[in-house]
Amino acid sequence: MREILDELRQWNDAGEEVALATVIETWGSSPRPLGSTMAVTRSGKMAGSVSNGCIEGAVFEEAQKVLKSGRPKIAAFGVADDVAFEVGLACGGHIEVFVQPLAPAQKRLITALAKDEPATMRTNLVSGEVEVVEGDPQMSGLARRDGDWFIQPFRRTPHLVVIGAIHIAIPLHRLAKLMGYRVTVIDARAKFATHERFPDADELIVSWPDEALAKLKLDSSTYVVILTHDPKFDLPALRGVLGKPVGYIGAIGSRKTNQNRFDALRREGFTEDQLGRVHGPIGLDLGGRGAEETALGILAEITAVRFGGSGASMREVRASA
Repeated sequence: MREILDELRQWNDAGEEVALATVIETWGSSPRPLGSTMAVTRSGKMAGSVSNGCIEGAVFEEAQKVLKSGRPKIAAFGVADDVAFEVGLACGGHIEVFVQPLAPAQKRLITALAKDEPATMRTNLVSGEVEVVEGDPQMSGLARRDGDWFIQPFRRTPHLVVIGAIHIAIPLHRLAKLMGYRVTVIDARAKFATHERFPDADELIVSWPDEALAKLKLDSSTYVVILTHDPKFDLPALRGVLGKPVGYIGAIGSRKTNQNRFDALRREGFTEDQLGRVHGPIGLDLGGRGAEETALGILAEITAVRFGGSGASMREVRASA
């Protein structure tokens, strides 16, 4: 829903009648994941996608029927092999889409998302009842079906906090922006944390890590990467995040370096559970040793943690399925 948030706000403000179509079940080679949303107005406007074009026309017609009747429905669609090939899939599949008139609770959700506030939406697929619970979702960030209910968690825009404006941080911040992250770079050394070095950063903070972290909102949508490789920066940074419900903590350095950090933090009273949250050495082993490859490995690991991936190659995953 975030990807069509601007359109939904405009249509809601204009008093348009809107129907939402949401992917609630897939089989085979589905073009779009669970939770993908398409919005249709009675006047014929469209936004979003449930299939990358395979069935949008049919969903549009179903949405018009739902707007006319006022009753939600589940619509099932098959994607033929030849149609699937046209949108980049090797074979077809089957999709179930829940189509419903925009509910008052969903209008409240639109307002919350526009403020970048987290929330969870629960939709009853039989009655069409919609519940919205504001606050950080206490579950995976992925949409899922649970019996008659479809549950969609909405976290804040993913926020990458990079501590240490070193050379690896430069490609990392660019890649993160490409992936849709809000990026904050923190370093107490003003000559490193500059707009010339980090032109794509949303925020540059020249400060000690613990002082900067204390001023940020840290929750499950926050992903913290510690690149300083210096105890006088690393330890304050770790102290600032280990007790927070952040989505990821990673620290660059060898196993011995990380062990030394952990020993120091144990003496300060941090628990094994807290220390176990730290990914160190940081990143997936992609074989490369350059700054760009290291940055890619870091963001790959964050992506796996964020979406519950194994980090294994798809060949291995398919072989074990």
